[in-house]
Amino acid sequence: MHERTRFRLHSHDVPYGSGSGQQSVTAFPNVDDSNSYWIVRPLLGSSSKQGDSIKSGTIIRLQHMRTRKWLHSHLHASPISGNLEVSCYGEDDNSDTGDNWRLEIEGSGKTWKQDQRVRLLHVDTGGYLHSHDKKYTRIAGGQQEVCGVRDKRADNVWLAVEGVYLPVNES
Repeated sequence: MHERTRFRLHSHDVPYGSGSGQQSVTAFPNVDDSNSYWIVRPLLGSSSKQGDSIKSGTIIRLQHMRTRKWLHSHLHASPISGNLEVSCYGEDDNSDTGDNWRLEIEGSGKTWKQDQRVRLLHVDTGGYLHSHDKKYTRIAGGQQEVCGVRDKRADNVWLAVEGVYLPVNES
């Protein structure tokens, strides 16, 4: 969930009408929408497995639970603000470096936990996962733009709130 606006990271099988034309990513206000669920996956080729703790600095991938596509970014301009577009792309066994995000934990904790303040830095572009109060008016009416910005801001902070949490294997 985006900390400042309380909207959830969201996607559905609707492509952007500009930029990459890939599956759109927005921020959505409702709690009970399955299009706002994401699976945290390790970096391709990693020996990490489900239940391993995720430490600050770890590179992860986020897979959209419903469409199985990866949270992705690149140099296309985002539709509303003109920042870096964030999309969903690929499928279960089709992932590339555009899907890699570095976890930055805010505060004193070194391991990612539920409700902990985090930032996600896109490895390829150097853009932080970001949202703001600017909303779409047509296809995704009322939903906020999600984009990447290259500077660390208060609007870059996210929380993992609802979800299924596995017991952590400390390694």
